[in-house]
Amino acid sequence: MQKMNIWFFNHYAVPPNLYPLARPYHFARHLQEKGHKVIIFAASSVHLSKQNLIADRSPMKAKKIDGLRYVFLRARNYEGNGIQRIFNFFDYTVRLFTQTRKFHKPDVILATSVHPLACVAGILLARKYRCRCVVEIADLWPLTLVEYGALKEKQLMTKALYMLEHWIYKKADAVIFTMEGGKQYIIDQGWEKDVPLDKIYYINNGVDLEVYHRQEQENIFHDPELEQGDTFKVMYTGSMGQANSMFDILDAAEKLKDRADIRFLLFGAGYLEDDLKKYARKKRLENVTFKGKVDKKYIPNILSKGDLNLMTAPSDKVTDYGLSMNKMFDYMASGKPTVSNIRTKFDILEETRSGVTVRAGDPDAMAGAIVRFYEMDKKDYEEYCQNAREAVKRYDFKNLTDELEQILIKQ
Repeated sequence: MQKMNIWFFNHYAVPPNLYPLARPYHFARHLQEKGHKVIIFAASSVHLSKQNLIADRSPMKAKKIDGLRYVFLRARNYEGNGIQRIFNFFDYTVRLFTQTRKFHKPDVILATSVHPLACVAGILLARKYRCRCVVEIADLWPLTLVEYGALKEKQLMTKALYMLEHWIYKKADAVIFTMEGGKQYIIDQGWEKDVPLDKIYYINNGVDLEVYHRQEQENIFHDPELEQGDTFKVMYTGSMGQANSMFDILDAAEKLKDRADIRFLLFGAGYLEDDLKKYARKKRLENVTFKGKVDKKYIPNILSKGDLNLMTAPSDKVTDYGLSMNKMFDYMASGKPTVSNIRTKFDILEETRSGVTVRAGDPDAMAGAIVRFYEMDKKDYEEYCQNAREAVKRYDFKNLTDELEQILIKQ
């Protein structure tokens, strides 16, 4: 098999100890193990942080970290979703054009649509270097913006973004969706006539099982509540923002607050954390404990001590096409079942019997599912656990990298 020089264009792909986007890191690491050369071009600004990896006016900074070659392109810091964030996108994109020429030309570019400008740059630079461009769709722009109310379906900006999205899919040599319903999305948009479905692929997010289980054994997290053997521990790990619908968890906890043997342990942080704590105090939810943010290396050990995992988010047209949340694969790797309240037509948890999905916005349904797992026959519960352990093997990054390699190398 030919060895390739591969460029990754991913705005947020700083090392995962700075921002928890592990996908490009694991892909690059495993591709290098296969003998390919990989350069990750990321923005110098660290998402959801005030940190910037370029402190001076240098347009870029190349650095080797954990054996991987990173090129950080100077992009201004920003907070929230205002105009400075848009300028940040353009900072990164412009420097893709001006700084990548300093490196040996690629055989293939993998451009990720954290925002669509990276894909545009990938396609245009692939023409310049006469190489292939594979685009990776992690977010459905502009549908996500419409569903979150940032844009209206009929306004001119939305129509322009749909036209740009369509152009990206037409011009890319291959399109990888992180959600399973990518082909259905193309069909629903009416684009299958000029976007051949045979160039549409699906590679979800995943977990590096070797790293996960090593961290589970080596990074022990000591907490008295986790050690209690007489409680059924319901776990949540991750961000606490609007996109996480954590009030749904608290509403379910309220339904069970008289069950002292069922406890909700919530690990993570976010801009809604204080509001969630106030809500829990108002509802007198003594069965809920906010554990705060922890280093991701402790998550495997934390989840190993729980009994059931919770996954919540808004259900909308975006989730209809599938889920690609990183926490879902951490949950499956823990070997414990998961209760989700996210509607989707491509439900990995239900299909693999690794968990169950209940109606969105229905605290009685979520509380009922929690009680069913608590009262479940041990044999049936262990079957869910085993299903999770088996199903997650497909999403081991070693296996996902094999799939990616075949797409990148295809002529």
